[in-house]
Amino acid sequence: MRYVSALIALVAATAVQGARAIELKFAPPDFETEYAMPYLFTPAPAGSNTWWESLILFAALSLTTYMVFKARSRRGLFAISVFSLLFFGFYRKGCICPVGSTQNVMAAVFLPDVGVSWVVVSFFVMPLLFSLFFGRVFCASVCPLGAIQELVAIAPIRINPALERVLGLGKYMYLGLATLGVATGAGFLICRWDPFVGLYRMGHSYNMLIAGALMLLVGVFIARPYCRFLCPYGVLLGWMSRFSKFHLEIPPSPCVECRLCEDSCPYNAIDMPTPRHLVEDPAVGKKRTRLLVFLAPVFILLGAVGGYLFHEPLSHIHPTVSLSERIAKEDRGIIKGEVYLESDTFRKESKTAATLHAEALAVTEKFKTGSALFGAFLALIISIKLIELSVVKKRTIFEPHKETCFSCGRCYPYCPVEEGA
Repeated sequence: MRYVSALIALVAATAVQGARAIELKFAPPDFETEYAMPYLFTPAPAGSNTWWESLILFAALSLTTYMVFKARSRRGLFAISVFSLLFFGFYRKGCICPVGSTQNVMAAVFLPDVGVSWVVVSFFVMPLLFSLFFGRVFCASVCPLGAIQELVAIAPIRINPALERVLGLGKYMYLGLATLGVATGAGFLICRWDPFVGLYRMGHSYNMLIAGALMLLVGVFIARPYCRFLCPYGVLLGWMSRFSKFHLEIPPSPCVECRLCEDSCPYNAIDMPTPRHLVEDPAVGKKRTRLLVFLAPVFILLGAVGGYLFHEPLSHIHPTVSLSERIAKEDRGIIKGEVYLESDTFRKESKTAATLHAEALAVTEKFKTGSALFGAFLALIISIKLIELSVVKKRTIFEPHKETCFSCGRCYPYCPVEEGA
């Protein structure tokens, strides 16, 4: 009986194997290969972010602070810029940098399922803390985006201060858009539109490589255009630097009012002594300021309404909305013959166009509140700027503007009373 049972089991196993062989006409493919699909437009950064990289960032910030305050050396700051360009830029391929870390922190705040590592937090917080105590030493020579612009600014010119203020609003708009993009799930716009990361990683989309090259070309004559007019992290650094306990001073000795430092600064970041004819009765200035403060809530409300009305155009920064519009235009025959990877990929999936349009509509609804807050934020910034302009401060010496000064040390060699000048 025992031999009969064994024979039956053997026959059953052979039958199962035979059935399986009949069912599988050929060997199943092996999906676990060593091949890795490369990034075609934005290659990955050099490696994982580790604590030793945070220590290098701290050391670079500390050495820059020494060069700004103690050594007062433009050459030393220039050398640190070269190091930052090579290490934080080309070696680490620009990621993660404190500028981009802003979005990681935003995502951890707005999105419930997203976290952020302590290393990324350290990259975000350290430059802000240094700015709070010593001014924008991060911008001086540690930021890889600033370093590459500082090195190409070989023939900088000064632009009209009024134009500088208008263009400077761009970085507040960029910060608001980046926040709106993260909060609504549209992605990390700062990284997506970074004009220099393609140079550091030797690969990006054609348009962004052209944008980076143009930014550097413009930067030869208009120094640091990205830092001055677009950098969203620069907004936060400027706010911290405004209240900095210590800051670069010009000159360290009694000023002889030669104005060479003012002419040497291409960033319009040195405030001159107040001309006598501009000094006015304090009562007049206070009256003007009170009027602007009274009108500020009206401006903010109008900004919120304007932002709300523009929520549909703003929602196109979200890939689902932009893809939905693309599919709709293709289906109506408005767009013909153009190859678009996203729409081709969508049409090969099982999702229907109706489902996509419904998802896009839900995303657009989310943009109503976010766009209103974005408009209110811009109106608040403009109101604050107008209030600042309404106050004529009485200044007797040349001094750096704490919020906009990059502490780059370009003014050091020009000061006739600077030690060693």
